[in-house]
Order: sequence, then structure tokens, then C-alpha cells
Amino acid sequence: MSGPEPYDLIGIGIGPSNLSLAALLAPFGEARACFFDRARELKWHPGLLFPEAEIQVSHLKDLVTPADPTSRFSFLAFLHARKRLYRFMHAEFPRIRRSEFDQYLHWVASQLPDLHFGRPVDAVTWDGGLVVHAGGEKIRTRNLALGSGLSPRVPAFVRPHLGETVFHSADYLLKRFQPKGKRVMVVGGGQSGAELISQLLADSEALPCELYWVSRRPNFLPLDESPFANEWFTPTYSEHFFRLPAAVREKLVAEQTLASDGISTSLLKTVCQRLYELDFLQETPCRHRLWPARDLLSVTPDGEGGWRVGVRDLVTEGAAEVGVDCLILATGYTWVMPSYLEPILDRIDLDGGRFRFREDYSIVWDGLPEHRIYALNAARVARGVADPNLSLLAWRSSKIVNSLLGRQVYDVEEAAAPVAWSGMEKTPVPAAPAEPTLSPLEAAASTRQPWGQF
Repeated sequence: MSGPEPYDLIGIGIGPSNLSLAALLAPFGEARACFFDRARELKWHPGLLFPEAEIQVSHLKDLVTPADPTSRFSFLAFLHARKRLYRFMHAEFPRIRRSEFDQYLHWVASQLPDLHFGRPVDAVTWDGGLVVHAGGEKIRTRNLALGSGLSPRVPAFVRPHLGETVFHSADYLLKRFQPKGKRVMVVGGGQSGAELISQLLADSEALPCELYWVSRRPNFLPLDESPFANEWFTPTYSEHFFRLPAAVREKLVAEQTLASDGISTSLLKTVCQRLYELDFLQETPCRHRLWPARDLLSVTPDGEGGWRVGVRDLVTEGAAEVGVDCLILATGYTWVMPSYLEPILDRIDLDGGRFRFREDYSIVWDGLPEHRIYALNAARVARGVADPNLSLLAWRSSKIVNSLLGRQVYDVEEAAAPVAWSGMEKTPVPAAPAEPTLSPLEAAASTRQPWGQF
């Protein structure tokens, strides 16, 4: 693979982001590209592939369709190839199952020849050109696409205790933990936390004896998927957001959390109904406590194979310590600087530990202009809450393909948005004229109501 000519692009990490990029590059033979991943096969949240779990976006927001509806790598093409298109339409799923989307990703990957699994990238260096060090081999490339993905967010005080009974939700199905008769705490009030609670309550023969659901949020809140909230997941809004001052972007990302990390209404109903069944319709003791507005304070071994977990009430500022046998952190994911970039980190322009982005998703660094490093899933504060979401996956890939090929092969423009996100100039606006001062008699007359109106 390390021939005399450098690759035009090497992608690091093979998840939905780089898979989308590879699929949209495939029709253009002029760009030599290959993609590496340390895993031996494609893995997309394997620890959370519950049978009933759904993705929270339309199936049209797949790897390619918003950029190229005619692509042979679309989800509809997958359904057609698997002889299930009519069955899918007749089933009328409100959202597709995560397990079926996983099948789709594997199907796309099987058709792309330049994906190399089991090839970890150890380092990226610069010697006048970009060099990727993978498995003892040095491979030259003109450009990079960083798609290593997000890492599970785990509080520092919990990390020393990670293992078979303290773990992140990303590993749930990979663990040997059996909840029957155990005391279990789930921390995290987003979709993953709700999915875990639903799973733990589903089997009446394997219920925990105690189940705690802890969240910092003031309640277990639904996903905001209303029409105008969905405008935050459009190319138009992403471009607008990118041009805002950094402090404004930070504030907006925090305010818009529930549009990307709320709980689907159908899942909230499932959990609520299941709790009702357990409390009133079935003789299956399971002591459950739903604790919103609580924060995790501490985790210590209890000396008997379990854990003492400290929890603080964010409203009353009271605290309590409870004993559990298993602690599961559904605390989301965060972007972490990849270790393979360490050799060139001093050449990258960082802002508070984050990349600074150009309009085409390449990062600012002091390499030659023709050597670009595109960063995928790392632009949440630069591009908005949609960045790590599937919604703008194909659009982002199409912008990168256009940048890489030096011309517009994909149309990235969108029709005018119904919401005017910008357009007002910073010009002084005259204050409204002061209200005239009224005498007491005039004031009384102005508030007098006609007879019959109270």
C-alpha cells in the first residue's frame, strides 16, 4: 500500500463519519484514498445494540442520501438489495431499529475495497509531507480525515474503579453482569440512560431488587424534535452557527442539548408504563428510585464486592450515600485529542484544547496549504449540536469531498430556511419615545372600563 505516490487521503477510524466520506468519494476514481481502523471489524456502539433501540433521526439521513439521493450506498438501496423494501414500507416503523442501521453500515463497508480493519495508526508525523505510521509501515498522504470517534465520558474519581460492575453504558452488552436480584444504579438522563432502564426492567424474571436512575437534569426530559428545533440540524444553520462568536456558540450548544440528547417520547412512555405494571399489576418486587436533579459525588468499595455511591441533591443541596452492586454510567461521550497526533501537535492551532476549523472542516495548522487535515465529529462547538449527530453526516462529507477534489462535485447549497437566523446589522435603534406624564384624573380616566366589562 505504501507505493511511491502518496495517497490523496488517508482516513483514520472507520465509523459512520469516515464510512460516509469513503462512500461519497467512491464514484471519483481520481482520488486515491484508504481508511484504517484498529478494530478487526466495523463496530458501531456494539454495547448498546438492544433489540428495540431506535436511531433518533430519519432513515433518509443515512451515509449518502442528503448529498446524493441516487447513490448506490443509500439505506433504501440496502433495503432493495436485501429484498425487504416492501416489507419495510408496510411495517411503518416510526424510527428504524439501531440493529438494522448497523446491518446497513456493514453492507456499505462490504462494498468499499479501501477499508483496512485491524490496522491501528500509531502516529502521524511531518517531514515536508504527512506520514501515517500504521503497523510498522510508513504511508504517505497529502491529506488526512480524522474519524476516530468520541470517547465515553467518565468522571475522574470513577476511573480507578472501572471493571465488571462499574462501567460505561457503551460496554453494557459486552459485560457479563446479570442484574437479577442486584442493586443497580444508572447515572445519566439521556437516551442511553433511558434505554438501560428499560432493559433492566423488561424481564420480570431478571429484575434488580433495587434500581436507581440518577440525572443532573431537572427531570427525565424528552427529545426536542419539533419542526423548528430540527432547523438546528440543517446545513443553513450549521453555516450560520460557524460564523458566530465563540462565546455565543458555547452558550447555544448548552441551550440546545435536548434537541440532540433528550429521550424519545415513545421510550419515556415505555419506561413509565413498565413502572406502573411493576407497582400495581405484577407481584415482582423491584424497589426503584428515579432521582433527577442529582449529581454523582463519590464511589468507594464497600469491602463486600459492592459500592457506596454518594449522591447530592442539586435543589436542596442535601446528600445521601447508597449501596449498589453495579454502577452504570450513561454519561455520554466527549471528544479527546487522538494520541497519534502527538508528534505534530505543536504545529496545530488549538483554542482551549480544541481544533480551530476552516469552512471545509479542515483544521488550522502550519503545514503546507495543500496538505489538509479534516476533523470529523470534533466540531460541536464550531458547528453546533448536529456535528456528532447523523443528521449532517452526508452534507459534511460532501463538503470535504468538494474541498479534496478542488471543485463542487456535490451541491451543498440548501433552499432558504423558514427561520431568519441572521440578517440584522449592528446599527443603533432609536429608543421608543417616553410615555407622556398624566395627571391623576387623566390616569384614572384612561383605565376606566365601560359598563358591562370587568
